[in-house]
Amino acid sequence: MTDRRDRVADIGFRLLNLGHKTVFRATGGRFPRSLRGMAAVELRTVGRVSGQVRTTMLASPLNDEKRVVLVASKYGDDRDPQWYRNLLVNPDVEVVIHGETRALRARKATAEEKGVLWPSIVRAYKNYDAYQRKSSRDIPVVICEARPGRVGPAC
Repeated sequence: MTDRRDRVADIGFRLLNLGHKTVFRATGGRFPRSLRGMAAVELRTVGRVSGQVRTTMLASPLNDEKRVVLVASKYGDDRDPQWYRNLLVNPDVEVVIHGETRALRARKATAEEKGVLWPSIVRAYKNYDAYQRKSSRDIPVVICEARPGRVGPAC
């Protein structure tokens, strides 16, 4: 039963993501500018198995000119999201945020970094705390920063 429930949940995640991406691309990244009060982000990763570019829509609870912070919550699911598994293998990513494409390197926050960031993340979106309580895994916080030797936006 769990496998079937996981498949149904995955289909739901894909459909939600497809809807967000379609609107985001159709409006040239102008809408949605935010998701649940957080900056809307299109994350581009390289598939760990396929080697193909994969895109997903996410919300960034914290971001500035130096970094974009993402939360691999998958709504409290016990499994890591595919985008997170991809960036563990291929950490060079592109992030489209506020209409700007940025070439960044993603990494999992250390336990200490997560401890510092988590209160601000939860202030931005309180459900992250509920997702963490629901999940049997420690939900990763991802920090995307400038790639070494690279300054400014991509493209």
